[in-house]
Amino acid sequence: MILGSVLNPVNSSVLSVSLVPIGAAFGAPPSRTAWLISALYLATAIGQPVVGRLIDLYGPRRLYLTSTALTGIAGLLGTFAPSLGVLIAARVLLGFGTCAGYPASMYLIRSEARRTGAESPAGVLTALAVANQTIAVIGPSLGGLLIGAGGWRSTLALNLPLSAACLLLGSRRLPTTRPPAASGRPRLDLPGMGLFAAMLLTLLLFLMSPRVHNWYLPLMTVLAAAALVARELRTEGPFIDLRVLGGNPPLLLTYIRSLLAYTVSYAFVYGYTQWLEDGRGLSASRTGLAQLPLFAVAIAVSTTTGRSRQVRGKLMAGAVGQLAACALLLPLGPHSGVWLLVAIALVMGVPQGLNSLALQNSVYRQAEPERMGSSAGLLRTFGYLGAIIASAANGAFFPHRADTAGLHHLVWFLLAIAALFLAVTAADRSLGRTREPDPVR
Repeated sequence: MILGSVLNPVNSSVLSVSLVPIGAAFGAPPSRTAWLISALYLATAIGQPVVGRLIDLYGPRRLYLTSTALTGIAGLLGTFAPSLGVLIAARVLLGFGTCAGYPASMYLIRSEARRTGAESPAGVLTALAVANQTIAVIGPSLGGLLIGAGGWRSTLALNLPLSAACLLLGSRRLPTTRPPAASGRPRLDLPGMGLFAAMLLTLLLFLMSPRVHNWYLPLMTVLAAAALVARELRTEGPFIDLRVLGGNPPLLLTYIRSLLAYTVSYAFVYGYTQWLEDGRGLSASRTGLAQLPLFAVAIAVSTTTGRSRQVRGKLMAGAVGQLAACALLLPLGPHSGVWLLVAIALVMGVPQGLNSLALQNSVYRQAEPERMGSSAGLLRTFGYLGAIIASAANGAFFPHRADTAGLHHLVWFLLAIAALFLAVTAADRSLGRTREPDPVR
């Protein structure tokens, strides 16, 4: 479960130190290499809830094995990519390949809790969150070491042994789920999935290039959204049950918080990391090492607070931590001392260790049990939407190179997002009532 769920964050974070050498290899500026980030999240944002719904209907085994095999194929394609375009295509394939791990894990945890009648396994949920946070944070350091040893292509080749391990463990350990009986086979809402994909695709393409001449993209997004609503409200067994979702405002607010929190987190990981190389002049390996304090703090915070049922306090502290970390970026310059870089990493480690864990626990407690896979997938979708917004912001503020002036403009944008995250959390009274789901015997 843990190995499958970290496939996406490892490919996200390792890339953060690969962007500059990849750009140098293909003669591409940051505005073009940003597509390597966006391509992964575009595919995953669409694929996560779709695969999650399939897991809800058919169980996790087949979806997990198929997706992780696709991850290996994408890693092979990326390792030998002859151009930036082929590398972007490999990242799209990688996005679809890493879709199943997280919703499969959440589905298995929730189904075991229902089967045994026990309370939610806080230790397992914490281990899942800590593993994802650990990989997300040590990814830059790992990427720097891989680049130092074998160049940027080694960061794509990493998927080959990971995929093989997932296939081996998944085939041996994941439970076999019987297909539904012919008379009771659930119907797959393919039109709903298609409309959902069209809505997200046009929205994310516009966010990646918000230009006046792309005016038709938000219009297509609105039309696809309207058609999706009309379809889902009148079909039996909808892909997204809008009536249930509309009657669950706490879950909707959790998705909004996910978007805001991950916008800041990913803009920090990619934008600040690029600045360390371009603006501060650090090598890829030293940039990775500069993020190690963030890793240590995030793990310590997650491990310490993991078993606490408190959600509101974690999110409030996480929002304040993001504001503080972003504020510390303002005095940065080409000759900033190492002590300031360490301080920034230490402060950012606190929200890194709190937010994803609290958001994951919120969805676990707020979602309908029979839709846990798709609900977990939607949580990741909103997180990836935040990642694409962050990528678009990085491309806008770093059009040619990640210089200090661009970093400071990016920081003011992030401060506004972090402040909104804090406001949404402070105003949500439902967080105080969030509790463990009742056992099902």
